[in-house]
Amino acid sequence: MTRPVDYSYLANRVTSGQVQGFKIWAQNRPEYASGSMTGQIVALIIGLVFLGIVTFFTVVGTVAIVGTATSQGYPVALLGLIVPLIAIGLLGLAIWGTARFAGSNKRWERWFRLEGFARSNQLQFSPLDANPQYPGAIFSSGSNRAAYDHLRSTSGRFLDYGNYRYVTSNGKSSTTHTWGFLALQLDRSLPHIVLDSLANNGIFGSSLSTYDKNQVLSLEGDFDKYFTLYCPAQYERDALYVFTPDLMALCIDNVAPFDVEIIDQWMFVYSARPFDMMQPYVHHRLLSIVETVGAKTLRQTARYSDERIGNFAANVVAPPGQRLKRKFPVWAIVMLVVLLGSILLVPAIAILAAFASVLGQ
Repeated sequence: MTRPVDYSYLANRVTSGQVQGFKIWAQNRPEYASGSMTGQIVALIIGLVFLGIVTFFTVVGTVAIVGTATSQGYPVALLGLIVPLIAIGLLGLAIWGTARFAGSNKRWERWFRLEGFARSNQLQFSPLDANPQYPGAIFSSGSNRAAYDHLRSTSGRFLDYGNYRYVTSNGKSSTTHTWGFLALQLDRSLPHIVLDSLANNGIFGSSLSTYDKNQVLSLEGDFDKYFTLYCPAQYERDALYVFTPDLMALCIDNVAPFDVEIIDQWMFVYSARPFDMMQPYVHHRLLSIVETVGAKTLRQTARYSDERIGNFAANVVAPPGQRLKRKFPVWAIVMLVVLLGSILLVPAIAILAAFASVLGQ
């Protein structure tokens, strides 16, 4: 996007009338209906849970008060205590309704601003799209996958950036994972290459995925202080063809806090935390990444061809270079061993105790 970016919809003040008019227009569009329905369902569940808790304690308190007041002959005092309990319940319901209404208005204002920003910059905004079909690492994990609050290009090279979430479950509880992402379509099919940012790694290592360490390629200069580069075995020369010193410098300057993945004909940039799409500087930074790292990657790979295929027109990568090999993380193995040990420990102690008792007799 070489043309100037118009940030007025994100920066200027909006009126309630503008938001209400947009809401009327948007409610007939399926993408907004699905996005708002999700929020309404969540709010309804929270409200019902809260109301259930208030009702439970009201009933329990009433029963206790009735017992006490009846035994002591204080029916007037009973009424005086029940009324505050009912008032507390109604107050809680009013607070929940107000918060829900305020949250809904805030959501619609956000969508109004992002819709206006998109139209002003020849982009298309979508509040929610289920299960985006991208080959990147984060897009194949968990369930209930959805891109949300994201913008796509409407002409020229395909670009998509915004936020993404999915849910993982261990059977007893579930966790929602949220990411910021940028997807840029490339011209040539490339080997699977991952730049794992050292800045966003946690105590268990990479926030992105776990790849076999035999696929790590060390690059010159200070690059290894910012990223760990993974490429398939026997594709080291191909990775060096792509990541020239000038592209490495652009990566350090522009995407050091993020993970970068090149796979098939895509370049993905991942943030371990969702993007605040209401902030102009977020859009400026992401679009700058496209203009610097993305543009240089396109130029650098314009003539790339996998020599194992030997046909430039085929525009494919041989199977050994299409996907990195993953490994089961060491910390997960340790946790599994600890879990199995704790499960087996109790019956083992019981068996030993029974055996000792028999011997004692």
